[in-house]
Amino acid sequence: MFIEIIKFIVYSGLIVLISKYILVKTLRKLAESLNLKPKTVGDVAGYATSMPELLTICASSFKGLVGASIINVLSSNVINIIQYILAIFLNKNQKAFNNKAIKIDIILVLITIILPIILICTKIEVNIAIVPIFIILYALFTFLNNNAHKLYLKKEDEILEKQIEEEEKWERNNKNKIFRYITSLVFTSILLFIVGNALGKVLESLCNKFNISQAIIGIFLGFITSIPELITFFEAQKHYKQQNIDDILGVVEATNNLLTSNILNLFAIQSIGTIIYSIITINS
Repeated sequence: MFIEIIKFIVYSGLIVLISKYILVKTLRKLAESLNLKPKTVGDVAGYATSMPELLTICASSFKGLVGASIINVLSSNVINIIQYILAIFLNKNQKAFNNKAIKIDIILVLITIILPIILICTKIEVNIAIVPIFIILYALFTFLNNNAHKLYLKKEDEILEKQIEEEEKWERNNKNKIFRYITSLVFTSILLFIVGNALGKVLESLCNKFNISQAIIGIFLGFITSIPELITFFEAQKHYKQQNIDDILGVVEATNNLLTSNILNLFAIQSIGTIIYSIITINS
């Protein structure tokens, strides 16, 4: 048991270190190379931090456990918004909630939590028939998010454009750097999944020895796999404060990270898992 406790500490530390010193730094370098706006950086962060959920749900679907995946999505989405709110309050950026674009994004995030609850409570089967609905909802949420930012964040975009020089240096060397950053993001996400999976096995072993319920194990694992989001939420706001740029830009980045991660988990990743399960079922 002593060895398992050591493993638990080591794996937990690795997730934090990988997220803080590799994932976040690579995201920031990619953003600077492409002169990305905070919203876009948040979107990219959402894709990167959702890779563990993608790999986990795909693996579960291959094993025929597609029904349980909606619970995993719900747990992850709930933990994401709790961590997001914590990051906002600790950075004292509550005033950003007055912006209409942020309000709309938060409403969309809450819907990504309410929908799985409805599916679970009504015992609606998650099958191939629901995939087109999820795809339409993904497109709708993305459309609403993009237009809300165009309408209600014009002033913030102008501030950013004045303080950050736009560079359009598409030299070969710069393109190579961008390719390396993107490749690094993919491998970092896979590495986070591998470490998180190993940590999950250790945690499950420890919990079984102490007779802790599976529900508590699931919640705790959900928190651990959401550590990358927690760190990106904090680092996004910290970055703009250090640059003496309007604080709301850090909130915009963190909010889009949250929204992108949640809609990917529910609409895209859940759909992929459902399609995989359906194909396996047909062939078996």
